[in-house]
Amino acid sequence: MSGSDRLLTVALDLLGGEGAPAAVVDGALLACAELPDLAVTLVGPPDLAAKLLAGRPLADRLDVVAATESIGMAEDPARAVRAKRDATVRVAARLVRDGAADATVSMGSTGAAVAAALLVLGRLPGMSRPALAVVVPAAHGPVVLLDAGAGVHADPDRLAQFAMAGVAYAQIGLGIENPRVGLLSMGEEPGKGDQLRKDAHQVLAELPIRFVGNVEGHDVPLGERADVVVTDGFTGNVLLKGLEGMYRLVLGAIDGPARIDERLEPDRLGGAILLGVNGVAVIGHGAANPRAIASGIRIAARAATEGLVVRTGAVLADLLSRRTVGAAR
Repeated sequence: MSGSDRLLTVALDLLGGEGAPAAVVDGALLACAELPDLAVTLVGPPDLAAKLLAGRPLADRLDVVAATESIGMAEDPARAVRAKRDATVRVAARLVRDGAADATVSMGSTGAAVAAALLVLGRLPGMSRPALAVVVPAAHGPVVLLDAGAGVHADPDRLAQFAMAGVAYAQIGLGIENPRVGLLSMGEEPGKGDQLRKDAHQVLAELPIRFVGNVEGHDVPLGERADVVVTDGFTGNVLLKGLEGMYRLVLGAIDGPARIDERLEPDRLGGAILLGVNGVAVIGHGAANPRAIASGIRIAARAATEGLVVRTGAVLADLLSRRTVGAAR
């Protein structure tokens, strides 16, 4: 933070998401109504923001930083982020880097948001590629699922990095002292799955973590076998979207859905923390409504308040050190 006299500030991509910019502004105002110590900086065209904020309660808690370019879903993310210095996701990440904001949130292109965070904020030591971590509500306690879509491909060493980052996140964000880590596969036996899963199983078993072996898709919403579930970004994103659809089906099929535990509402997922970059970055679903956007802002604010990046970096460094020592024996 740039000073102790200002509110905790989240830089929000005004042009990100299918409902932008109106849904983004509505979500920001909802978050401000729920969090009295929060301020939101909308990153986008000032004239557009001014029209949407005119006469709205709590509009004084929202600031605007000009950014005139956006990155479409069809554009090459890395190339577009480098070419468009005034893109909303790049400017928002720059605010975090420069201390003008404590976190950044975007509901736009996942690839662009990841690329902007990598380019502007940089990586934490030991992470060759960041992972999106989502806290999934489960019957026996929340489960950290990663990677939920920051990348598509992975190798065994990258899954090992994800596992250690997930352990750090579960310890800090969920208060689980010694989280159980599972590798998502098509069966519990060590030999199940493709070659990536077979090789990764051996690598994860050698890490200084509480590895419980392979887990299956149903283990994520149950939460009985693992607190952290590791997979590649393609599989993780497919699983996450399937879970979101199932939650909506359950809510729609039951009378009086207000009686259902609010943790099961898909909008409560809000967004995923990008683990492995040197700053708090939350990336949400492109179809996010104002409630989901507000939830993403809350996730970012909590991560910033708890010092998630610094603390995750410290735990990750310790795990990496122990892994190196173990490999040298």
